[in-house]
Amino acid sequence: MAQDSAAHVGEYADLSNATLLDVGGGPGYFRDAFTEAGATYYSLDSDVGELAGAGHIGAGTVIGSGMDLPFRDGAVDVCYSSNVLEHVPDPWRMASEMVRVTGPGGLTFISYTTWYGPWGGHETSPWHFSGGRRARRRYAKKNGHEPKNKYGESLFAVTVADGLRWAREQDIADVVHLIPRYNPWWSRWLLRVPVVREVLTWNLVPVLRKR
Repeated sequence: MAQDSAAHVGEYADLSNATLLDVGGGPGYFRDAFTEAGATYYSLDSDVGELAGAGHIGAGTVIGSGMDLPFRDGAVDVCYSSNVLEHVPDPWRMASEMVRVTGPGGLTFISYTTWYGPWGGHETSPWHFSGGRRARRRYAKKNGHEPKNKYGESLFAVTVADGLRWAREQDIADVVHLIPRYNPWWSRWLLRVPVVREVLTWNLVPVLRKR
């Protein structure tokens, strides 16, 4: 997945000598892939446990909130995030923060799991279709413990429509692409079809170029 992500971002930005911030980078599994592509890699996460998941915390790692990025305006060439937006209570504040810290002409690449897709409930799927809190209770009852991703605390319902609306309404970057990630390229037209797009889009990627 890390190699695929680096290749995907590389379609929109020259990563050689680029400064890249991975928001919600966790243990840094993406570090090697982006570094091999030539980027100077920085990672941010709010969970120290996640950061130490690989046994150590790598250099260039920052502890902080994605909703209040501790970086100045225009600090990086590329701001990237994968499957994090659905884990914060104010996802579009985080998305706007990512655009803020991206420099003029730079790239903001946000990939997130959509709620009504088949894996929207993460480990509680497919029961999330009956409601996030009900799915959480069912998981706890069946397994004897809470899921890692707790609906209402560390997992939130973020839809395709939410992402399309935010991309359309923000006014500091140009929208380059809106991509239903992991879907075949010819299915992109489905993003124009309400309801259908929510179920068939597993992961949405807004790609923006800072003005």
